[in-house]
Amino acid sequence: MRAARLHEYDEHLNVQLQLEEVPPPQITKPGEVIVRIGAAGLCRTDLHIIEGVWKDIQDPQRTLLPYILGHENAGWVEEVGPGVTSVKVGDPVICHPLRSCGICLGCRRGEDMYCEHGSFPGLNCDGGFAEYMLTNERALIKLNPNVAPVDVAPLADAGITAYRVAKKAARKLNPGQYCVILGVGGLGHIALQSVRELCGARIIAVDRSEAARKLARDLGAHYVLDGTDTVVQEVKDLTHGGAHVVIDFVGELGAEQISWQMLRQGGTHFVVGYGGAIHVPTVHMIITEIAIEGSLVGNYVELVELMELNAEGRVKLYGQQYRLEQINQAIDDFKHRRIAGRAVIVP
Repeated sequence: MRAARLHEYDEHLNVQLQLEEVPPPQITKPGEVIVRIGAAGLCRTDLHIIEGVWKDIQDPQRTLLPYILGHENAGWVEEVGPGVTSVKVGDPVICHPLRSCGICLGCRRGEDMYCEHGSFPGLNCDGGFAEYMLTNERALIKLNPNVAPVDVAPLADAGITAYRVAKKAARKLNPGQYCVILGVGGLGHIALQSVRELCGARIIAVDRSEAARKLARDLGAHYVLDGTDTVVQEVKDLTHGGAHVVIDFVGELGAEQISWQMLRQGGTHFVVGYGGAIHVPTVHMIITEIAIEGSLVGNYVELVELMELNAEGRVKLYGQQYRLEQINQAIDDFKHRRIAGRAVIVP
């Protein structure tokens, strides 16, 4: 099968994925499923993997390379292993990004990302920038008949990451209160719609890209700011003292340092984007009682909920399609912010 593989890490993102012919995956255990990939989302995490940000966590012995990236996947069931009963060959499916074990305490609590024995296609084993991918039955959700894999693949990670943090934010927001969404890209535009659907908060979207700002307006943001040096004061003026919640989808390049400064007393800064470091004076945290909270992907149930909202047209994915042989062009476009929404790779 054709696959785009990473052969070396490069912090400057100058390396390219290699399009190669490789053996297709094989089922070796009960419960495993092979999915024929219909589409795979390109994520900023893919860029961070190429940069080597994850190498000491996922590949400490440097034995993983070369391997196939791609952790936002949807397609059709191609083959099922022994004991698989919930899906059959030909079913259209979206894949939760983690192949979880189902028996550890994390799985018993319903938090797939806490699985003690799971594997993560595209991070620590072969993913979906290919024609076929190996996953397991626990990861699969059958698609609504009116939904095509190419229209939803990035919801498998970007979508549930955004939806999970939107649910957390909605629990803290009452109608009329203020939520800042910093970065209206592949995740931010989904979070904006999710917050809009889950609560009655006023949404302030911040992005330096004009295309992203236009998308934010189209999606119903109450206010749209361009993220200049005065953005903290602009938010405080709009909110009469500060936002109740700030969701940071950038997490680097200085964004992580302005996010908490936008909060009012008792506000919460949710960190989703990563790459930088947060430095907050302890006295400020005490006086203002602000909270800083991380948010990691989402669980299986949250993906089910998001797919329901998507099937009803209430949360849509906006993206740009690339063929598998255009994977490096997609990476370059992502790197230089030429994509509004999400890049979707189609084999």
